[in-house]
Amino acid sequence: MAGKRTDNGECHVHCVNEQKVTAVRRRMQPAERVQRLCDMFQMLADPTRAKLLLALAEEELCVCDLAALLGVTSAAVSQQLRLLRSMGLVKFRREGKLAYYSLDDDHVLHWIRDCLEHLEHRQPGSDGSHSW
Repeated sequence: MAGKRTDNGECHVHCVNEQKVTAVRRRMQPAERVQRLCDMFQMLADPTRAKLLLALAEEELCVCDLAALLGVTSAAVSQQLRLLRSMGLVKFRREGKLAYYSLDDDHVLHWIRDCLEHLEHRQPGSDGSHSW
């Protein structure tokens, strides 16, 4: 259709509210903290790491259990868990020769729950069921 204009979400005029911009600029996080936030989200960008976090949101598991659950080697799981530990997302404890992993704290659990709830909210027709 010639001449039909669609709204692409941009302002139709250039008008900056300096007062709002200044107020928000003062409250913005420092660049280092923004980078750390991006790094944390990158941890979820890998399906294996995301599955590990989702599994650990359910229950504390050892490396062998996680490997069996995901269908990968213990070495592969250990490598991903090392990355998640470096970001403070998971922790482990030793019991004899076994290493048991869990989410680092409730903040990680809330973060995962919030992300899943957002996905459910954005998908019409979702029944919203989950195990927690």
